[in-house]
Amino acid sequence: MPRALLPALLLLLATPALAVDRKTTVDIVGQSFHINGQPTYANRTFNGKKIEGLLMNSRMVQGVFDDLNPETRAMWKYPDGAAFDADRNTREFVAAMPEWRKRGLLAFTINFQGGSPQGYSKEQPWVNSAFTESGALRPEYAARMERICDKADDLGMAVILGYFYFGQGKIFPDDAACVAATRNATDWVIAKGYRNVLVEIANEANHAGYPDVIKPARAGELIKLVQDQSKGKVKNTAGRLYVSTSLTGGQVPGESIVRPSDFILLHGNGVAQPDRIRSMVQRTRKIAGYRDQPVVFNEDDHFDFDKPDNNMLAAVGEYASWGYFDFRKKGEQFEDGYQSVPVDWGITGARKRAFFDLLQKVTGENNN
Repeated sequence: MPRALLPALLLLLATPALAVDRKTTVDIVGQSFHINGQPTYANRTFNGKKIEGLLMNSRMVQGVFDDLNPETRAMWKYPDGAAFDADRNTREFVAAMPEWRKRGLLAFTINFQGGSPQGYSKEQPWVNSAFTESGALRPEYAARMERICDKADDLGMAVILGYFYFGQGKIFPDDAACVAATRNATDWVIAKGYRNVLVEIANEANHAGYPDVIKPARAGELIKLVQDQSKGKVKNTAGRLYVSTSLTGGQVPGESIVRPSDFILLHGNGVAQPDRIRSMVQRTRKIAGYRDQPVVFNEDDHFDFDKPDNNMLAAVGEYASWGYFDFRKKGEQFEDGYQSVPVDWGITGARKRAFFDLLQKVTGENNN
């Protein structure tokens, strides 16, 4: 057998012929999200603003991280000196999830190609990709992702599943490989029977590191591909996967993204003023092709959770869901940040605690 066919065969063998029954179904009804037929945070308001129907989330993209480059792998040692362990990382992610849910977190973004393990990186020589150069899905990554999506299903949580990250876009030689990867990832979601997965084609699709088919002008092609490929194969109201893609911080998507998307993804990186967050939401709803889709920030590295106005509250005030993005800054401890590898997935570190404290106040969730 040709070696190139081995990953695809292993993945096929790991995929059941019939998907298991699932507990959690996520749907979109107008500008609101529903879980198992009910709006999220039912009947909840905060400071006079509607919370019901929002999808509060956090960027947790390193849940299936590994580094396949032997020259950089040693960079991710644990504080005790132990070598990075991809299975340990996923195991600790899954163990932390119930506490996130108790505190009001209903969704998280995770990516088949992760994100920068340093928060922001000028150069990214490591190799962290669930896809091979041809677009095949690596079975070991798929197995780790399955553990996370299964737990989310058990907990009644949504997964914003990203396919591509610009720092790893270099692995693909051409558009055809990206299309193959999109098809393979979508087939995997369908085969597993997930009804709690929302697809983000690419994290920040306007980055130069991507092949053209991912970039904004052609973003609709892959969005439509996933919608069409999953049509009639997902047991939710739409009968298919819900799909979107995102741009860099502070950007408002154009018609080429807004029109085909089922929900609109925004990023608050670089947006230090809450009024700009409000403006982004307002402008998005005026773009040609907008038809009352939910607006979701799934990445924002601004905090000020103790202040009466901050990016999170600004988004919520415009009836937009908001997502926490935090990484370990220079001189900080292992407990800080959810993106820097290795990750402490607990609610540890001052910023994490402050986010979850405010999240719990906003959502009214207290499931202890």
